[in-house]
Amino acid sequence: MSYKFSAMILAAGYGSRMMPLTKKIPKPLIKINNITLLDNSINFLNSLDCIEIIINTHYKHKEIEKFLNKRKNAKNIKLIYEKKILDTGGGLINALPFFETDNLLIINSDIFWQKKNLLDAKVIINKYFIKKNPQLMLVNKDKAFGLNKDTGDFILKSNKISRYQSGDEIFFYTGLQMLNRNNLKNFSVKKFSFNKIWDFLILNDNLHGRTMKSYWYHVGDIQGLKIASRLDT
Repeated sequence: MSYKFSAMILAAGYGSRMMPLTKKIPKPLIKINNITLLDNSINFLNSLDCIEIIINTHYKHKEIEKFLNKRKNAKNIKLIYEKKILDTGGGLINALPFFETDNLLIINSDIFWQKKNLLDAKVIINKYFIKKNPQLMLVNKDKAFGLNKDTGDFILKSNKISRYQSGDEIFFYTGLQMLNRNNLKNFSVKKFSFNKIWDFLILNDNLHGRTMKSYWYHVGDIQGLKIASRLDT
């Protein structure tokens, strides 16, 4: 079955943990084995057959604009420049008027996606359309690379998500989620984190998810970049 959904890449951040590399270029344009993080994200979303891709920008936004102008097959890509950075949640709310559908797949730009991750992403998409509820993709710490944390983000019981508490099995948020526009109607355009949206959905017993079966590579800092660069792409 073919589903109709829009996608968004969150790419407005400063990339401060990637200094000094991000002094000259925004983090989404950092290359891993000759492909930028942004190209990797776009290729990944196109492989999932989204109808459009929206990218929010702020830090060194002109560099991202120049880069996309040179890219082939960029007709389905829209750029939204934030004059003042709005963080992850605010960035999505600000982009809502530009989406063609109510079904929204959102990904972070600092993940190095691989072909094996496509199957996991398709599970999230399928569950979203079948169950009609928000879905987060999580990963067990054992399958996660580039993120050195001893605490988790969430726990998963019967496919429902709640917040991690000390002693729980460690799961990280992968930077991929699927939401409906209606899940966001209580939020307005201002600077805020996605955590506010997630906490609201958890409070209303309406946040679901699945865990990845494939390996996951986070490229949030120099160490994560080194690990991802060892991959055979």
